[in-house]
Amino acid sequence: MFFRNLSLFRFSPATATQLDGLEEALNGHRLHPLGPMDLSTHGFVSPLGRDTEVLTHAVGSCRMFTLGSEDKLLPAAVVNEELARRVQKIVGIEGRAIGARERRRLKQDVLDELLPRAFARPTRLSAYLDIQHGWAVFDTASHKAAEMALSALREALGSFPALPLAPEHAPRLRLTEWLTSAQLPDALELDDECELRDPAGQTAAVVRCRHQDLSSNEVHEHLRAGKQVSQLGLVFDERLAFVLGEDLVVRKLRFLDSVQDELDTQSLDSLAEELDARFALMTLELDRFLRQFASWFGVPRPAED
Repeated sequence: MFFRNLSLFRFSPATATQLDGLEEALNGHRLHPLGPMDLSTHGFVSPLGRDTEVLTHAVGSCRMFTLGSEDKLLPAAVVNEELARRVQKIVGIEGRAIGARERRRLKQDVLDELLPRAFARPTRLSAYLDIQHGWAVFDTASHKAAEMALSALREALGSFPALPLAPEHAPRLRLTEWLTSAQLPDALELDDECELRDPAGQTAAVVRCRHQDLSSNEVHEHLRAGKQVSQLGLVFDERLAFVLGEDLVVRKLRFLDSVQDELDTQSLDSLAEELDARFALMTLELDRFLRQFASWFGVPRPAED
């Protein structure tokens, strides 16, 4: 239940009013099994597991949902090998060359034969909407996956104009300033990981540090040489540890022992109660974090669409 990555979008109070009928909207776009000739499918599944039908789970102003996908595993190498075998057989028997049009037809025949027998790989992407504060939070570090889930949500709702983050303060410069000066905002401290890049073009040098004292001379030599921070390991209020990128994606998110201990002290009699408690605790911690995050980089909630 605890998210491991955060891809973030913001939406206005007016947009939030569209979410009253979220459960009903998602119900019309449930995940359906792949057909024999389908390559992929996606739709919404219960965030509480296979044994429940509800498609949303609410705690306070937060609504969690999960996008499910299924993709057939049919490697190109398998298709090409079977195609080559059939082409070779025709050439050997009939002694003639195979043209481009016939090769395309043979390849389609191979796909039609192999696709129904291919294994389906299921994936799940969880997210939640903070209606009160206007955050759409997706548990992925992939921009493509987050956009796909957001598009599915828009399709279900008819419209959902959530916006990518547009920071007023350049993230790379702010992260570099934090690491260079060691003067971080209140409740924030350096962890032991960073990525430094020379800003001079696509082929610029990259330095990655893990399990490293970020205040060391070794790291600061790279900063003095002109490299800038593209990813920085941070700890928030001794409760959350994460790596923050210049794209403002939160990666490798960990809820530290002080948070886990609060969960362990609760008396939970069922899996449903545990999932509910985890979601409540997670959104409470992330609410505190996102309030500060918005001020660090200047990402206010949109006033209107």
